Amino acid sequence: MRRPEGFDRPEQPPTRDGAAPSAATPGGRGTKRSSRRPADTATPAGGRGTTDGTSTEPITVPKRRPEQPHLASVSPLHSSGAQQAEPVTEPITTVPARSPGARPPKGRASDAKTETAGTAGEDAEPALTPATARRKFRAARRARKRYEREEVRRFTWRSRRRRTAWLVALGTVAALLGFVLIGTYSPLMALRTIEVVGTSRISADQVTAALGDQLGTPLPLVDFARIREDLGTFPLIQSYVTESRPPGTLVVRIVERTPVGTVVVPGGFNLVDAAGVVIQNGPARLADYPVIDARAGVGSAGFQAATAVIAAVPDAVRQQLDTVTAATTDDVTLVLTGGARVVWGSAERSEYKAVVLAALIVSHPVGTVKEYDVSSPDSAVLR
Repeated sequence: MRRPEGFDRPEQPPTRDGAAPSAATPGGRGTKRSSRRPADTATPAGGRGTTDGTSTEPITVPKRRPEQPHLASVSPLHSSGAQQAEPVTEPITTVPARSPGARPPKGRASDAKTETAGTAGEDAEPALTPATARRKFRAARRARKRYEREEVRRFTWRSRRRRTAWLVALGTVAALLGFVLIGTYSPLMALRTIEVVGTSRISADQVTAALGDQLGTPLPLVDFARIREDLGTFPLIQSYVTESRPPGTLVVRIVERTPVGTVVVPGGFNLVDAAGVVIQNGPARLADYPVIDARAGVGSAGFQAATAVIAAVPDAVRQQLDTVTAATTDDVTLVLTGGARVVWGSAERSEYKAVVLAALIVSHPVGTVKEYDVSSPDSAVLR
């Protein structure tokens, strides 16, 4: 069967290896097979079959990178009836960036127009003048110094904290030391007044005169041992307490001895306290104080037992005491002003015995009973 007019197969180009195109198979099989192929279909690259019309190799176009703004166009490859050519590309041209104030070079007017159009919407940076440069330099220098200070503080915070703690401790010690030195040696803290409190039998002026050598001495440097020696010359002083009142006052609180009875002596009577210290002496017996008859003498065990009993009895009973006799510690006898005797026994449980005696005197007044026996307070006896 014949092809229609105008559909004749074009001349086949030679293959790459130079071999002639293969002839059609007998019987018209090649013709029938070619009649089914479209006229503009090309064989794949590297194929060995026959080709139609304008068959070309695939064109390879390099990928456009973001940093290359301008790419040259690729020329199409026309091979009509000629041999298949290799991919053809033109070199890629990149345009270097220029400063806003620079003039474009000659021959590149189109690039300058494009660049001007691209930066039309952006704000132009002002020109750098010497004054602006100096200002920026100073600002950068200040920023650098500030950064360096911050870095030094960041890496030295532990040492700074230790230094601060040491400084605070040393400052506190120095302040305390200065305060002590000022209080010790400053004339502002000198002793100017001596105040005596608690005296009745002793004259306060005598005590102040005895301590007069301490005047003018700073309070922290007052000699208390010397004060003890000066007050020891007063037998009526049982104890004392000193109190410093800045800036210049010394208070002396005195506790006088309490007399408990009289003791008969060859020259008269001595008023003594519980320790046997003579408070007052005279040829006559002092009223309101009983006579203590201690056969072993003042300071003996019997004398101590007698004074303990006198201190334990109530004031109402003490005012009626006439004589207290204590031969031993277990044989204490009281004689009341009405003539009644009180058998006391030992000084043990004296407080309880005093309560029982006071109750017996209330229920059986003196004069109605000759003897009160409270040596065993749980079973008192009246005679």
